[in-house]
Amino acid sequence: MATVLSLSGSPSATSRTARLLRHLDARLTAQGHHVIPLDVRTLPAAALLGADFSHPAIVRAKALVEQADGLVVGTPVYKAAYSGLLKSLLDLLPQYALAGKTVLPLATGGTTAHVLAIDYALRPVLSSMGAAHIVQGWFTLDKDITVEPDGGVSVAAGAAEALEQVVDQFSAALGHTTVLAAAS
Repeated sequence: MATVLSLSGSPSATSRTARLLRHLDARLTAQGHHVIPLDVRTLPAAALLGADFSHPAIVRAKALVEQADGLVVGTPVYKAAYSGLLKSLLDLLPQYALAGKTVLPLATGGTTAHVLAIDYALRPVLSSMGAAHIVQGWFTLDKDITVEPDGGVSVAAGAAEALEQVVDQFSAALGHTTVLAAAS
C-alpha cells in the first residue's frame, strides 16, 4: 500500500477541482492506497505569500510531501497556467522535494484551449523538482463535473472513463496492480 498526497491547488472553497480530487481519492483508497488530502487554500496565506518556511503549517505540508510515495496534483487552469496558489506552495518546497516520487498531474478548466497547461506549465515544474515518474495527466472540462446536492461529484461518461484510466495507471506506477472495473 502506497501513501498518496492528494494536493488541490484551487483557491475556491467550492472548487470543482478539489471535489474531483476527493472523488478520485476514493478510487485510490479502494485500490488499497492510503490517501491524504491537502487543499493548499487551507494553509495560511501569510505563510505562503511571505515564504515563511518555518511556519508550522508549511513545515507540516513539506512533511506530507516527504512522506508520500506519490502525489496527485490538481489545479484549475487560469490564463493557460496552473494556479498561483499551487505555485506558492511548490516554491516553498525543497528543490528536489519530489525525488523518487510518482506524480499524477490533473487540471480543470472552462475550455479545451487550456488543455496543454499540464504539459507546458505544470509538468516542467514537477520534473524540475525531481519527480521520478510523472504519469500521463488529464484535463477535465468544468462542464463535465457536476456537483451533487451532497457535495460529491459526478463526472460525464467520457471524462469519467479517461480519469479512471489515468488514476489506474498512477496506481500501477505506485506498484499496486489491482485495477477496479469501470462502473457500468
